[in-house]
Amino acid sequence: MENTNPFLVERMQAHRTSIFGRMSGLANEFGAINLGQGFPDTDGPEFVRQAAIDAISAGRGNQYPPVHGVPELRQAIASHQQSFYDMDVDWQTEVVVTTGASEALQSTFLALIEPGDEVLIFEPWFDIYQTGVALARGITVGVPMDPETLRPNVSELESRITSRSKVLLLNSPHNPTGIVFTRTELQTIAATAIKHNLIVVSDEAYQHIWFDNHAHIPIATLEGMHDRTVTIGSAGKSFSFTGWKVGWAIGPSELIAAVRTVRQHLTYVSSGPFQWAIAEGLQLEDSYWSEFRTEMQAKRDLLSSGLSHLGYRVIPSEGTYFVCTDIRPLGYFSGTEFCETLIREHGVAAIPLSGLSGNASTYNHFVRWAFCKKPEVLNDALSRLAKKTVT
Repeated sequence: MENTNPFLVERMQAHRTSIFGRMSGLANEFGAINLGQGFPDTDGPEFVRQAAIDAISAGRGNQYPPVHGVPELRQAIASHQQSFYDMDVDWQTEVVVTTGASEALQSTFLALIEPGDEVLIFEPWFDIYQTGVALARGITVGVPMDPETLRPNVSELESRITSRSKVLLLNSPHNPTGIVFTRTELQTIAATAIKHNLIVVSDEAYQHIWFDNHAHIPIATLEGMHDRTVTIGSAGKSFSFTGWKVGWAIGPSELIAAVRTVRQHLTYVSSGPFQWAIAEGLQLEDSYWSEFRTEMQAKRDLLSSGLSHLGYRVIPSEGTYFVCTDIRPLGYFSGTEFCETLIREHGVAAIPLSGLSGNASTYNHFVRWAFCKKPEVLNDALSRLAKKTVT
């Protein structure tokens, strides 16, 4: 391998750089509008911000909070799951607060994966999944999504299972495709997990960001799935405070006890005052969540319609911050080459799906765009793209 770092362990050599770092670096170099990275450019609710300020002023969380999360936040998480999904969660034994969803995922991988265990992941995937599995010395096994529609090929899951399969990582609403798994798809996945005694790690960071009638369904609510599922949540995505890094994992007590054991030796504790703020935020009225979705959906529609008008084949986004487009109608077949051209010639950054897959050629014709930006920023990006055709 070229340009290897002799001090880096072998299993991490392939993960020295990410497609996000590469494209964001080019975006900074050329002054491009960054529609590659998925972070909002506006803050979340003033009520939640003020709750963090009040917590700091009152000295709540300025020192080490309880190792598994402040009780008020764990109680709020449990209540939230009950309210939205009719899930019974014991806040004392079935919840752990983490430094963002990323730490929840990594703690879960390190807790559950032995060297050589196989982890099944629908691809394309968010890049930290494969990295996390490698850190735990596991083996990633990709389950390809359809190369035309980007829907999950749930029937392909069975054929990828071996005697070493242990964990199935599920992500819905799905980053990077914007697909929300249907109840039928989830039922097929659940039946397969039960048949082969798989543990399911369900990344539901975008649980409240779904559009139209594509409501999110936690797989843990399906029959037979509660006792084998670790569900990952993210306050950063739900409240547009990604820098606060407040996440959590919930699940049956034995699985969460395993996650807690590892997590306490990573950051120990974090985000003290922000935990208090998120606890209050999770108690907001239902209208907050519907208004949040309505606002995000308007941004989705703005960018999607604009890209379609410019000649892209748009894959309808059912959830998350993202929409994917097929670039072949514009005469491009390499997503990486296309995205580099966008940045240099148009001043707009996006992410090629080829950088988020173990089989780059399968998804080389797709590009992911983030619409979680101000409407004026999205309009500026579309104006830049319209100045000349990318060929």
